[in-house]
Amino acid sequence: MANYTYGCKKCGEMDISHSIKDDAMTVCPVCGGKEFKRLIGGNIGVVFKGTGFYETDYKRKGEKK
Repeated sequence: MANYTYGCKKCGEMDISHSIKDDAMTVCPVCGGKEFKRLIGGNIGVVFKGTGFYETDYKRKGEKK
């Protein structure tokens, strides 16, 4: 699942997760408004779910404890 930032004229911005293969949403899931589109930029990244990811996995070298 990928996270996308969408904008609605009435509701504002919101982050929505859906498959990369799915088409971009065109109707706001909150108010049903038609002026709803995916925004460029925003919260692009990977969401780590499940076990196996630790706080110490991505520490910078030389960081004080």
